[in-house]
Amino acid sequence: MTNLKSILTLSLVSLVMVFMTSCSGTEELLAPSERTLEYLQSLDEETLRTLDTDEDGLNDYDEMYTYETNPLSADTDDDGLTDGEEVNTYETDPNSADTDGDGLSDGDEVNSYNTDPNDTDTDGDGLSDGDEVNEYNTDPNNTDSDGDGINDYDEIMTHDTNPNNADSDGDGFTDMQEIDMGTNPTDGSDPMYLDGDAFGTINFDFDRSDIRSDAEAILAENVEILKDAPAFRVRVDAYTDHVGGDQYNLRLSLRRANAVVDYYTENGISEDRIESRGLGKAPVECTESEMDANTPGCERNRRAESHPISTLKYQPNN
Repeated sequence: MTNLKSILTLSLVSLVMVFMTSCSGTEELLAPSERTLEYLQSLDEETLRTLDTDEDGLNDYDEMYTYETNPLSADTDDDGLTDGEEVNTYETDPNSADTDGDGLSDGDEVNSYNTDPNDTDTDGDGLSDGDEVNEYNTDPNNTDSDGDGINDYDEIMTHDTNPNNADSDGDGFTDMQEIDMGTNPTDGSDPMYLDGDAFGTINFDFDRSDIRSDAEAILAENVEILKDAPAFRVRVDAYTDHVGGDQYNLRLSLRRANAVVDYYTENGISEDRIESRGLGKAPVECTESEMDANTPGCERNRRAESHPISTLKYQPNN
């Protein structure tokens, strides 16, 4: 009798355990690593909503029947973002690696470039994020990658300049400055820019203002330089040595300046591009060793300087 009672008790306990297991269903579920899509399809909605087999932040039911993603893969489209991140955080398409079709995967946009995976042109410059990253190496978050005042699209599509170099032709003027001045931002020789020592200086004989043959050759070179640099004018400054009175030397320096001006105009330089000054005695006396052997004074001070004057709106490297 005792054995029969024990057997009945054990049977009752077993029935209770089976009943409890059947009600909860948890003990009957396969481990995540053992589940297949067919297996999940055999489960009811209530159970599926409690499961997240791939641990991507979406329950298996929503993956299978709402978003049509793979409940066995955390990243259905293999773009570097989990399905849950795409749906819940970034509102991207978990079934498309490149939601906005700009040539960058959603994962790269979010994790590498900080661009908007739902906008083909994050910075609104006219170039897609993919083109900026993959083709032009520009910043997809900055409309003007090189900071020259021209947006990346206009540099590439309109001006043929380098969107990553503020001075495409390396002439000292930014691309924007050149466009503003009407010069060519892809030609390093345009505009022609003259440094302060671009022109040669000529010397005169003692108490003379006529142009010597050696001085004429120097002025001829100055003329060619001026012709090649139409944006420049020239100022002629003429001096004398320290022999003689101040008023006489002032008049002599004026004659020397006028002689240079005459040479320039006679050789094709417009008068409105020239200004001149007679400045009298040179500001620094020559040393004893520099004094002429046969004439008084010093040739270095008997000179006419030609100085370039820019009419350009900008200065290079400024």
